[in-house]
Amino acid sequence: MACFSVPLATAVVAGAAKNALPESARRNPFVARLGWLGKLMFGGSFLLAIEHVYHGEIIFTPPFLTAVRDGNTAEMLHEMATRGVAMAILVCVVWAAMVSVSILRERSTARHAEIRA
Repeated sequence: MACFSVPLATAVVAGAAKNALPESARRNPFVARLGWLGKLMFGGSFLLAIEHVYHGEIIFTPPFLTAVRDGNTAEMLHEMATRGVAMAILVCVVWAAMVSVSILRERSTARHAEIRA
């Protein structure tokens, strides 16, 4: 119903954090790659929103979510707290793994460049 809103909120927070952090913090490889996290979260949220529109769970008239219109707000909040949070955590774990692999590859490339020189 509204599980896509949790990763969407995470993407907004990641984007705001990337812009709000000072330049010294941006030297951290994880902070420098917060854009990756935002793109992963926005992309997943967009695809989930399209799927929810297709299944009629999102409508284009207020209140926009059929769960709110039908009085299933508690069920919607439960879905957001379980599925939405689980998806956001999983995407964050995948992002952290991507950043870690990227850091290792950069260090390996730098070592090979030193050996060749």
